[in-house]
Amino acid sequence: MLRWRIAILVSAAIAISYLDRQTLAVAVKAIAQDIPLSNERFALLQSLFLFSYAFMYAGGGKLADRLGTRRGFTVIMIFWSLACASHAIATSFIMLAASRFLLGMGEGGGFPAATRAVAEWFPVDERATAMGVINGGTAVGAVIAPPMIAVILAYMNWRWIFLCTGTIGLLWTFWWTQSYFAPEQLSTQRPNDDSVEKQSTKYCSHAQEINGKQTPSWFALFRIRETWGLIIAKFLSDAAWYFYLFWLPKYLYDMRGFDIKAVGTLAWIPYAAAGLGCLLGGGFSSYLVRRRFSLSMARKLALALSAAVMPSVLLVPHVPVSWAIVIFSLAYFGQQSWSTLVMVLPTDLFPNRVVGSVAGLVGFGGAMGGIAFGQLVGYLLDHGFGYGVVFTLAGTFHVIALLVILAAIPVVRSINPGQKLGFEGTP
Repeated sequence: MLRWRIAILVSAAIAISYLDRQTLAVAVKAIAQDIPLSNERFALLQSLFLFSYAFMYAGGGKLADRLGTRRGFTVIMIFWSLACASHAIATSFIMLAASRFLLGMGEGGGFPAATRAVAEWFPVDERATAMGVINGGTAVGAVIAPPMIAVILAYMNWRWIFLCTGTIGLLWTFWWTQSYFAPEQLSTQRPNDDSVEKQSTKYCSHAQEINGKQTPSWFALFRIRETWGLIIAKFLSDAAWYFYLFWLPKYLYDMRGFDIKAVGTLAWIPYAAAGLGCLLGGGFSSYLVRRRFSLSMARKLALALSAAVMPSVLLVPHVPVSWAIVIFSLAYFGQQSWSTLVMVLPTDLFPNRVVGSVAGLVGFGGAMGGIAFGQLVGYLLDHGFGYGVVFTLAGTFHVIALLVILAAIPVVRSINPGQKLGFEGTP
């Protein structure tokens, strides 16, 4: 079906984004031979990425709402692909930091645009599954990164890694511009296509809402308790996620004695588990909706099960490396199941005309969590505290985030913008 092909198309973009952001983490040992990187410097590079990512996540959501999904995603992908390629010319820490900052600016708009595509094309009972497919791209990109980088480093220097990944992004942009249109545009272009006509009919109830009513400001959105609940929950859970994402290869290098070949051989396994988490978490919630569970129960039960496995990371420093990989895999599974569900909640709660903006604010909160915890991790490791303390902190964040969601969103249901956003209309 057309809308599932679109989900795969968007998933490919998310895969590229995670391939791009993993390049530094996996190639850090090779890069450090040319540009010295301490733990605190490494943390600073990731924080610069996340800082610009956070602001563009919010701005990218607004950009997608203003330009539309198709044009917005095109601009976003071109920018981040060129930023990724720019790492190849870095000859100092400052140049590497600038490239990392620009990459974050570009990638920040990806998930808000993806969320908007889901809101445009999928009914409520399919949205969690669709977001699971799209979010599964995170695992595909992260799975590809370690072996791909190991192969490139076996034959060329680390600069070619960034040139290759930047080129992949530009190729996707061509695919996107040829393939993606909003449903009402396709119904105009293909008037005899029944599948498009049916999808366009589903969309029509939303089209007037998107185009015919005022889009509220960020300040208006901040007056809503549910917005704050999602932002705080994302701040906590992404603090842990970005630690796992950026520091796993370095942990394996520093504490388990891995070389680039060993990282390329084994470090992809937790990311593969993350992909399963994306699909099964979203799929399980959609299944519950189809079985006539309330939307609120379907989302919260899946979130609770996802959060329940996260404290297992406390065991990582105390077990053999094989078991550490298993525990990481379980944590990655739970995290990406959780992430899929949190990403779909804005489409459940908010009218389509503000979904991109809300998703952007939620992602902003997540990136800020990654910055705060990443800087703390760099400080702790360079001042003798060790990974045990770090894993103890990371293992608690999702449980606290679940409590925040339960408190801030008593019932998952559409918000009335006339009452909560300060202008007339209904969801």
